[in-house]
Amino acid sequence: MHATAVILEGPKKIGLGQVSLVAPSPEDMVVRVCHSGISTGTEKLFWSGRMPPFPGMGYPLIPGYEAAGEVVSTPKNCEFSVGDHVFVPGANCYGDVRGLFGGASSVLVTAPERAVRIDRASGPEGALLALAATAYHALAGHDLPDLIVGHGVFGRLLARLTLALGGPAPTVWEVNPARVTGAEGYLVTNSTDDTRRDYRCIYDASGVAALLDEMIGRLTKGGEVVLAGFYPESLEFAFPPAFMREARLRIAAEWTRADLVATRDLIEAGQLSLGGLITHQLPAAEASLAYPQAFEDAACLKMILNWEKPE
Repeated sequence: MHATAVILEGPKKIGLGQVSLVAPSPEDMVVRVCHSGISTGTEKLFWSGRMPPFPGMGYPLIPGYEAAGEVVSTPKNCEFSVGDHVFVPGANCYGDVRGLFGGASSVLVTAPERAVRIDRASGPEGALLALAATAYHALAGHDLPDLIVGHGVFGRLLARLTLALGGPAPTVWEVNPARVTGAEGYLVTNSTDDTRRDYRCIYDASGVAALLDEMIGRLTKGGEVVLAGFYPESLEFAFPPAFMREARLRIAAEWTRADLVATRDLIEAGQLSLGGLITHQLPAAEASLAYPQAFEDAACLKMILNWEKPE
């Protein structure tokens, strides 16, 4: 089997190519990808060459952990049927090319338990499930934020989920004029205009390590900073302000399959909307243009590759 896939040959060297797929085992299913998303967090670090040492890291690799498509074959006694629409968080089904994430491909071979059934009508928004589940994982079972730093797609999902989970409307900081609009039921401002210094729980969705001291300085005593982004550099902070506030730090890891299912259920129940988050969409054939734009254009909240219309 073969597929067309996005191949990252090295930092900022990206394009489409043909790859061999590992033959499906009797337990695997095959998915024809319709849409895949470009992550401006971890994928940007791989693209720029700034990703710190990471298990499985190396070039060439196929990026992408946000893929939605149609099941074309299944094993026996599988929960899925041919024709089902599913989300797949990438795959490692390639020959000589690393599939560290592996979702940016026209065809995926995957274990059924990695996939989650989604509504076909979700279209390109179906590829956003992992990012929404990452936000859900950071929030569920923990204190909900009253301040979120960053109003990109991830920050918006954190804010929407805070409301969906019954929390009060959070404040969101954003310094980029291109990203201050689009709030739904919460306030977007910046740190300069915000004089509050008694936040109970601050979630960082910016991935900017230099903001840690600023966030700690805005906590109430016993407050918590949740590091929900991914940070390529070492983190450090001034100890005395954190000491005076008895500050707590928590790191939010990636989603689990249970988070994918719970987030999918919130979407299907109408409690969480993914609308308005995709600002750009290009055919898969234009991947070499799509990735730089996703990472360098501040007006691009989320870039989707369309594999249904590859050219």
